[in-house]
Amino acid sequence: MAQSISIVLVLAIAFAPLCLCGKTTGGYLYPQFYDRSCPKAQEIVNSIVAKAVAKEARMAASLVRLHFHDCFVKGCDASILLDSSRGIISEKGSNPNRNSARGFEVIDEIKSALEKECPKTVSCADIMALAARDSTVITGGPSWEVPLGRRDSRGASLSGSNSNIPAPNNTFQTILTKFKLQGLGVVDLVALSGKLTHPMSFFELSQTINKVLKFRKLLFREPHNWKCSVHQLQAEALQPVRKWAA
Repeated sequence: MAQSISIVLVLAIAFAPLCLCGKTTGGYLYPQFYDRSCPKAQEIVNSIVAKAVAKEARMAASLVRLHFHDCFVKGCDASILLDSSRGIISEKGSNPNRNSARGFEVIDEIKSALEKECPKTVSCADIMALAARDSTVITGGPSWEVPLGRRDSRGASLSGSNSNIPAPNNTFQTILTKFKLQGLGVVDLVALSGKLTHPMSFFELSQTINKVLKFRKLLFREPHNWKCSVHQLQAEALQPVRKWAA
């Protein structure tokens, strides 16, 4: 479980400020989108995500990865959630997602709770974006405002899922090109590519954190002003899972 926490902490260091939140199928996004139509929406999402992560720490990384894989195909529109039906071939069967993408039951639980609170209001795409943010915060990462108002897709793209999502056998240049096509860069690549699904040893965690901090300094010329040193981050990441409040 501690290994799953470490993965999300590494991801949070680099990914949170550069979240996949700007792509939508239409309209403007803003954090207050549901303030009147469903004021408890974010509270409900956070509560269910916290419960799921407390039950299984790995779920935090899984929910972030689910959002990641959704956004790389047609934008952040929840198309990854669609099952195969007449006219739709599900993205769940693509090479990057088959027997790999997980966390669908958590999204279903959140959607069910929100439908009881405010029917036909909160999109699944927004649920996934909020769940990714809350997963990062719950596991010790930073928080950020999530722009809301996404619309759910009525179609899926199996070919897009196979071609757009970085694959384990891709070269570095191919993976970087796929990230750049989404408006992302090397920092995002280090945080998201590969480490979400493989256990990390203490040495690997150390090397990955150092790479992320180095890339941040080079790309953004920001000072090394993190509240915790790399050693402290490593120690925290390898601690037993805490009991998180909903």
